[in-house]
Amino acid sequence: MRLPTPVRVLNETLAFLLELAALAVLAWWGWESSDAVAVRLVAAVAAPTAAAVLWGLFAAPKARFAVALPWVLLVKALVFGASAAALYAVDRHTAALAFAVVAVTNTALATADRRAETGAGAGAGRIRP
Repeated sequence: MRLPTPVRVLNETLAFLLELAALAVLAWWGWESSDAVAVRLVAAVAAPTAAAVLWGLFAAPKARFAVALPWVLLVKALVFGASAAALYAVDRHTAALAFAVVAVTNTALATADRRAETGAGAGAGRIRP
């Protein structure tokens, strides 16, 4: 399914905003994770940093390692899933569900659009995220 250009641009913009939101949510969760300030600081920095590194290595448009689409989707599921779980953990249950639904929908549309663009079928190898 090829998305019309304005819809593709909106979906890609939303994808970027979701990625930023995921990092912010992980930092928020890290800060809320403990009463000890040192632990809070480490968690608030380490959680989003780990997600960013994982994303940059495998899921970013110019990822360090080109991996097959299922691995890219796994990384996205891990990062977005961890972010939704983090929202849930800070008692934002509705926001967690909304974030998960929007992230899954956005990723599905982007994946379908890129597959149509490249002419790749279900068994295709690497498609740029």
